[in-house]
Amino acid sequence: MREDREYGADSFYKGLVEHGLIVPTRVPGSFGRNAVFEDVLARFDGLINELAKNDAAELFVFPPVIDRTIIEKTGYLDSFPNLAGTVFSFFGNEREAKALSAKVGEGQPWADTQGMTEVCLNPAACYPIYPTMTGTLPENGRLITMFQWVYRHEPSLEPTRMQSFRVREFVRAGSPDAVVAWRDMWLQRGVELLASLGLPAKPDVAADPFFGRTGKMLANAQIDQKLKFEVLIPVISLEKPTACCSFNYHQDKFGEVFGIRTADDQVAHTACLGFGLERCVMALFKTHGFRPAEWPSGVRARLWP
Repeated sequence: MREDREYGADSFYKGLVEHGLIVPTRVPGSFGRNAVFEDVLARFDGLINELAKNDAAELFVFPPVIDRTIIEKTGYLDSFPNLAGTVFSFFGNEREAKALSAKVGEGQPWADTQGMTEVCLNPAACYPIYPTMTGTLPENGRLITMFQWVYRHEPSLEPTRMQSFRVREFVRAGSPDAVVAWRDMWLQRGVELLASLGLPAKPDVAADPFFGRTGKMLANAQIDQKLKFEVLIPVISLEKPTACCSFNYHQDKFGEVFGIRTADDQVAHTACLGFGLERCVMALFKTHGFRPAEWPSGVRARLWP
């Protein structure tokens, strides 16, 4: 058995570092990626684009920060207060700036010199698009795709659990039947795409990591209604495979919050799906080894045609 076939966070992290694929930093869950890692990621993202080329999705790119009121209006801070990252900055005068500098120079806490800004780090790839859809949708609804950096305050030495990562996201808005059918179609597509790369991908019903006691009830309801599915691949553990794709049906939540209506004046339903690009790349390294030149010919032909 090859060393990279052994499961465990420490051994996998060590292998990624030793092969130069990731570059450690002082902060857990934050690391650099080298050219090989980025090449695989770009080519995997290209396969997703190829898969969706006839869907006529609108492409948008948003910055890693979003309007802070989005997470306030959607209840994100009720469900995931531990994951949010709010941007703070200095608003003081010259005298206060000198006090800030002195605190930093003396190695003292300086958070009290900062104030909350109007933006926060984007915690979910789909969030920036919903406020832009306020009003009436076209007859067939809307389909949007995005390439997004996402932040979640979840520091960990486990390499697939990053504080900031990239997601290839698709969002569908329209009638309930159209949205659910689209979500289910893409779930099958996602499994087939990953399987075509030799990955042991399996779909399963899932729940978001809601915070606290109330969160457990929300998670159980999400599972019971089958609102969320994930595609799982063993990366760190066989017993607890890693979620590499997520497929979520929001019902009318975002339609209500942002006043999104269907062409027949009903509250629009939405669904989103996201491929965690770094996780999918890591699944490839875990399954096929740390050297892409040695991957199976069929996998290489898919990624490097």
